[in-house]
Amino acid sequence: MNTQKVAITMPEALVKKIDTLSRQKGLSRSRYITLVVSEKIDDDKKQLITECYNKIFSDEVIWKEQLEISRRFDGVGNEGGQEW
Repeated sequence: MNTQKVAITMPEALVKKIDTLSRQKGLSRSRYITLVVSEKIDDDKKQLITECYNKIFSDEVIWKEQLEISRRFDGVGNEGGQEW
């Protein structure tokens, strides 16, 4: 993995918390911050996807269309596979 050094400014109290948690987990400060930021980005992506789905399916026309399509496929076997 390629890395890049980044300088950021944050409150001293936050740095102390980061240092405490990173030591408890046996990680360097840099590794701990990388993991936490990566997790946050993944969570934000999931939240954005959920919001997009909710927006799409809050549209009654789309919701009814998807419900009808799912009903058509309900109970359809795939013994011979599906031809699309």
